[in-house]
Amino acid sequence: MNKMEKKYLLIIASLVVITSCSEDFLNKEPLVDTVIENFYKTGNDAVLAVNAAYVPLEWEFNHTYFNEWMLGDVVSDDALKGGNNINDMNDLFLLENFTATPSNEVLLEFYRAQYQGIYRCNLAINKIPEIQPDETMDISLKNRLVAEAKFLRAYYYFRLVRVFGGIPKITLTLDPSEYKQPRALRDTIYSLIYNDLESAIPGLWLKSLYADEDLGRATKGAAQALLMKAYLYNQEWTKAKAWGDSVILSGEYDLEPGFSSNFSLAGENGTESVFEVQYMEEPTSDYGDGNGYTRGTFIIIMQRTRVGSLGWGFNRPTVDLLNEFESGDPRRNATITGPDGDLYLGNGYHSRKYALEGYTLAHPTRGPLNQKVIRFSDVLLMYAEAACEINDLPAAKAALERVRLRARNNNPSVLPAFPYGSYTDNQEDLRDAIRHERRVELAMEGHRFFDLVRWGIAEQVMNAYRENESVAITDYMMPFETGKHDLFPIPETEINLNNLLLQNPNY
Repeated sequence: MNKMEKKYLLIIASLVVITSCSEDFLNKEPLVDTVIENFYKTGNDAVLAVNAAYVPLEWEFNHTYFNEWMLGDVVSDDALKGGNNINDMNDLFLLENFTATPSNEVLLEFYRAQYQGIYRCNLAINKIPEIQPDETMDISLKNRLVAEAKFLRAYYYFRLVRVFGGIPKITLTLDPSEYKQPRALRDTIYSLIYNDLESAIPGLWLKSLYADEDLGRATKGAAQALLMKAYLYNQEWTKAKAWGDSVILSGEYDLEPGFSSNFSLAGENGTESVFEVQYMEEPTSDYGDGNGYTRGTFIIIMQRTRVGSLGWGFNRPTVDLLNEFESGDPRRNATITGPDGDLYLGNGYHSRKYALEGYTLAHPTRGPLNQKVIRFSDVLLMYAEAACEINDLPAAKAALERVRLRARNNNPSVLPAFPYGSYTDNQEDLRDAIRHERRVELAMEGHRFFDLVRWGIAEQVMNAYRENESVAITDYMMPFETGKHDLFPIPETEINLNNLLLQNPNY
């Protein structure tokens, strides 16, 4: 089975109407007459239901674009919005400059896409246990399918909680009249994430046990790594390190020999991939028709330079990020290209990782390159952070060195082992070195803003960045306020629909 066919497995269920409440994203008559009353009868129904739960991971555009990197990169000191001018995606411009309001459509579309995913997961989690094993689903597959849905539900909630804080906790398939739910506490949502992932792990398979056509599905290692990340976000260092041990010692993952291969078609679902969102290429054009229409990604066309009409020039790396790389670090040129004549507020740099340079797209908005959600290098750096915080400095340094060794690319004159440069061999400097390494290793992959917030240094870093950027950029930028900008406003459209839903502070 080729790559396109493999990816289509995760999309095909979007054509099957499995509930009377599902979003009508085709705006056509259903292709089948399957409804909830006569679905969930066979093993094949269970597979289709879980396939459908993966689909919202791919969504990037409905009434506007709402890629997660817009929040993780553009709102941070790593990237500028970009595009043609400041009015090109103005809602993103407002987010970037901490002037967004609850009417921001990027946030609304992001919020709704995650809850569509949660709804589909809830259906699978609550209905599949009722299905008896048959010739298409033995008990192992049945358990795995429920576990996949639990992993996905945890991931959708993780996406939401780090953007909005406490949000409604919905684990049942509710009637429309029951959808007015109050916000759950942030800690309650994280408890759900922990419980879903811990109960999913026994049913999930190791990555090496999946057939090629099933690569991209949730694995035991993906759940362990996401659980590690969730504990890290709550500074539960010992638990985070323990789950990191589970991933690292499994032998299922390793660093790719070449850093850039992570962002090539040949490197998809490779040894460094712990979890990635699957995309496929197709030549058809249905741009603008909303969620569920595209099986490809918009990231490639969005992040390519506008020179020669190659792209749209969004997500511009900042000079501040450029200067973060150590001299000779080959990851800089693998991450950032330019400057060229495509300027945005004087910045001519572009993000290279997802630009798939030299590749001719079958259709400009149908990119085939998968999005890496968790790479093994991310796991190693999370492990280094957790080990550092519990003062296991040898383990922290070993994990950090493993990432730098690969980045060094056999050149002993660059990227020396810790302690290097102005760092001395102590916990505080090791913490700073690990944070530096996360920034350069994972740059332009949507992590930076969330890292700054969870470290408690967002105000310090973002306001220092504001002082040092060009006037053309900072003229628009408001100071970062702790207690407000750590989270984004709950969409007012959702609050208007649900009078139990309270807004985040100071919005």
